[in-house]
This record gives sequence, C-alpha cells and structure tokens, in this order.
Amino acid sequence: MSDKPAPLMDVNAIESILPHRYPFLLVDRVLSMEPMKTLVAVKCVTVNEPFFAGHFPGHPVMPGVLILEALAQASALLAYGSMIEEPGDKVTYLMGIDNARFRKPVVPGDRIELHVEVVKRKGAIWKQKGRAVVDGETVAEAEFMAMLVDRKKEG
Repeated sequence: MSDKPAPLMDVNAIESILPHRYPFLLVDRVLSMEPMKTLVAVKCVTVNEPFFAGHFPGHPVMPGVLILEALAQASALLAYGSMIEEPGDKVTYLMGIDNARFRKPVVPGDRIELHVEVVKRKGAIWKQKGRAVVDGETVAEAEFMAMLVDRKKEG
C-alpha cells in the first residue's frame, strides 16, 4: 500500500480542461491546487518524447521552450480551477513570458514538478509565475501573462 495521495487530476481530467493533445499536452497530473493561489503538477519526461530525436541526438535534452510551455499549461489549469463560473468554452492565450531562466538541463527519466502561483488577476488577464523543479532543484522559472477568452464558435 502506498501512502501517496491520489492525484487531484489525472491526464483524462486535464484533457477535459485543456485543448492540448499528444504530443503537445505537457502536464501528466495535478497533485494539488489552492484556487487563486497555487498549483503543483507533474510532467514525466520519457526517452520516447518526439523532440528527443532531434534535440540532441546522442545527448537528449528537453527544449527549454517546452519546459516553459509545461509551466504555461499548469498556469492555465490554475486559472481554470480558480474561476467561479464554469470554464466551459474558454481558451487561454499566452500574452507574454518575462524573466525566463534555465538553471539545469532536463533529460529523459526526470520528473518535473511544475509549481505555479497567481501573482495578479484583473478581469480576463492573469499574471502568474512558475518554477520547474527536478529532484528538489529549480531547473527553470518564468513569469507568465495570459488571457482567458471565449473559443470561437465553428460553423
């Protein structure tokens, strides 16, 4: 028996909220969330990720931009989970990334913890900051600004 708590959201629950799909869904589960405050999620990095074929052959390193994308997706999950109204047909558009820093490479076998927190919300605009952590060490960090908007209706 494991004494680990069950995830707050598994990949099926995440897919019901985010529009991203493989290979661009970069959050595997949400471990904890306090609406309007913080969220902790996980991305498990495996050697069969499609980007490792070219980044870099013989020396696989997860592209930093994809680590930022994973943090942005976790930030979107926190925004959706903080809304009083049902997120329904909303989509998040990234507006800006500030103060991005990369501290250490992420390689196959790493388990990235995505720690995000709300800095400010004004209407549909969210400012959040995030840290990507592997084995207790910060590997990347940045601040994100995004807007939640209604999805365009097809037809």
